[in-house]
Amino acid sequence: MAVISHLFVFFATAAIFTPSTLAATYTVGDDAGWNTGVNYTNWAHGKPFNVGDLLLFKYKQGEHNVFKVNGTSFQRCVPPADVEPLTTGNDVIVLTTPGKKWYICGVGLHCDAGQKLVITVLNQEEGASPVSAPPPSTNSLPPSPPPFPLSTPSTPLPANSTNSPPPSAATRAAVSGHVVFLMMAFSVLAGIMIMA
Repeated sequence: MAVISHLFVFFATAAIFTPSTLAATYTVGDDAGWNTGVNYTNWAHGKPFNVGDLLLFKYKQGEHNVFKVNGTSFQRCVPPADVEPLTTGNDVIVLTTPGKKWYICGVGLHCDAGQKLVITVLNQEEGASPVSAPPPSTNSLPPSPPPFPLSTPSTPLPANSTNSPPPSAATRAAVSGHVVFLMMAFSVLAGIMIMA
């Protein structure tokens, strides 16, 4: 009977903690929330949005709303007529598919004032956002150097090292979840063996 209770505790704990380590929750605008006067392009820059992550739009209910729109509606700041906005002031959107995602506030001229967000959602296997090339320049100045070195580092790497990018947050979370799961499994099995 004790073995069954230990197994129940083990699987219940694994079911609760393992999935939660795989997704990140992003509060849109951080402390400023979903409001006018926030530069959401700057806020989103460098964040690795992945499938399974959550966007949390926090705002004072009745003052704003959230519409998921397409690229054209985003550019024109036109909410879709056939879609109800999110209006709770604590709206959660699960990022379920990779690709560009667009969100606007449909209240008054809030979108025209900059209350809109565009992000690129990656598959978890893709890791961090890829570095994109700058648009072609029309002036005669030479192009700026890239923000990272293109050659191998001047300091030699240790013999057991590889020159690969660091793992993404999603990869680290997945590995962490698997390590916790294995540690719990080992603990339960050790407890069963001691009782036997």
